[in-house]
Amino acid sequence: QVQLVESGGGLVQAGGSLRLSCGASGRIYSINAMGWYRKAPGKQRELVATITTGGSTNYAASVKGRFTISRDNAKNTVYLQMNSLKPEDTAVYYCNAGGIYYYTGGGRNYNSAFWGQGTQVTVSS
Repeated sequence: QVQLVESGGGLVQAGGSLRLSCGASGRIYSINAMGWYRKAPGKQRELVATITTGGSTNYAASVKGRFTISRDNAKNTVYLQMNSLKPEDTAVYYCNAGGIYYYTGGGRNYNSAFWGQGTQVTVSS
């Protein structure tokens, strides 16, 4: 199976910065897109940013210009640099890896998406 482990969340004042990391482990053959989503209390989970193997990125309008997503394909790791944080960025941030081919004892498998356990980001005003 594949596991995603996130790190880097925490408490920061408005205007501050945080960097999230997410590493995928397992017998991975390839991962198409990796990204970050977030869920704030009382709201639905929303896309924050995604990045493909080739480096194409997509951002939510609310974070464009403040957040930067990057990826190390060799390490199956995705990062999210968050600058100029606002209280409304407070949420649990989830790592997502999509379009994954991986190996098990039965051979090569495909899964459309794996999710991390989430990391809390809290921005105080």
